[in-house]
Amino acid sequence: MLTTFLMSLLTIPVITPVNSETQINPTSKVAQAASQPQIVLESQEMRPLMGSLDAVPMFNSNSPEIVQTEGILLSAFPSEGMAHPKAHLNFPFQGRFDVFTHHISKAPPPEDLRTLYIGAIAHNPTDQPVTVDLLQGASYLSQPDAPFYEAPNYSLNNNGSMYRGPGDRAMLDILRGRRQDIFPAQIVIPPKQSRMLMNVPIPVKELDPPLNGRSGLSRLRSNGKVYVATLALYARLNADGTERAPSLEEWENILRQGDLAKPRDVVPTPPDLTEGKFEYSRVAGIQMGSQWFGNLTDKGSNDLTIPKDGESYSYGLSLLQYGTMGTGQVQTAPLKVRYPDTAYSAHGNYGVQYNLTLPLHNPTQETKTVVLAFQNPIKYDKPIGGLQFFEPLPDDVFFRGSVRVRFRDDKGLAQNRYVHLVMRRGERGKALVTLTMPPSDRRVVQFDFLYPADATPPQVLTVTTK
Repeated sequence: MLTTFLMSLLTIPVITPVNSETQINPTSKVAQAASQPQIVLESQEMRPLMGSLDAVPMFNSNSPEIVQTEGILLSAFPSEGMAHPKAHLNFPFQGRFDVFTHHISKAPPPEDLRTLYIGAIAHNPTDQPVTVDLLQGASYLSQPDAPFYEAPNYSLNNNGSMYRGPGDRAMLDILRGRRQDIFPAQIVIPPKQSRMLMNVPIPVKELDPPLNGRSGLSRLRSNGKVYVATLALYARLNADGTERAPSLEEWENILRQGDLAKPRDVVPTPPDLTEGKFEYSRVAGIQMGSQWFGNLTDKGSNDLTIPKDGESYSYGLSLLQYGTMGTGQVQTAPLKVRYPDTAYSAHGNYGVQYNLTLPLHNPTQETKTVVLAFQNPIKYDKPIGGLQFFEPLPDDVFFRGSVRVRFRDDKGLAQNRYVHLVMRRGERGKALVTLTMPPSDRRVVQFDFLYPADATPPQVLTVTTK
């Protein structure tokens, strides 16, 4: 059951731009969808998110999501001397860069239960040694590291013990500034040589059905040019029949001789499509942007005025094509290079950290109660006058991950709060922060999280005055 759950969560569903569910009866806030549950429209303002992505490149290895053959997952190496030149995208890294990986192993025939290994290899093409610092890093399996067990929709998570799914757990580690002990602090690559950044298994032998996933993110810094590739190989056998991890030489061989791993994911729809079904597909390429920095203020001001009594405004998070929530804003990181049968951009912004500052201001002469909430409204594109929610909630979970809020509470004490959220589609969400703001009070709230691979975008951050 858990592995079926895994499959449903790690796949972005097929999207139809024109959704019949959004056709709301204008005379009522409650509309009956084609089937239960009902859709509730709550009038409020949707705002585009201020700020932008940084220029840090991210190696984004997410296609094929399900890997059933050995081969190349994503190669940013040059094509010269390679058996399959089209499998290599020729993008060198230098300075800060990230490596994001998310793949699933599914036994090709059920009786083939070999362990699949995912390798990340880095090559120094220069005549001098290159040092790669691994600033942060995390990589986890669905089973046994981070199973998809049921969890409350809201849990305080300051100790970091709550996570559901490998993407959730890996992003939490990075948010907390950690480097998992499977990653060395530093790797020195001699001239014209390669070294492994990662060599990790995805076992399926003891699982029923034989299916398992692994998600990871690393933040790195190189003092020279390096090329990076992710590859897939099945475990090699020792003389006694036990499995072992592939060697550097074996990884180098599949890099030079191998073709793209299979099966390939669904072919994406061109981004200029204006009608019909839209297939986002999976990402395999180098995206530009690792973190989104935004200072959310009123136009021409250093403050963010709180809403009027009983009103709200929201900012979209991970807005994407055909999911701009009425703002017209697409936050998706662009891809510098990609394979032709994979996504045109980094839909979902998996692994991207959102760093948002809200300098809240109560300009009135009355004390106000202000609430900050993370919400999962029903996805839409064109403006509809508010946000849509389901009543009652369906079973499908669209977000599971941890967010962090930092602020001074009503006693003036600094708070650093991690909250784990499990959000169903169309769920309003509980308060992350509740502030009692006296007249003319100013209070800065900082909100950040890394978008996990086990989620389906978009979501919103909502400010309400009660």
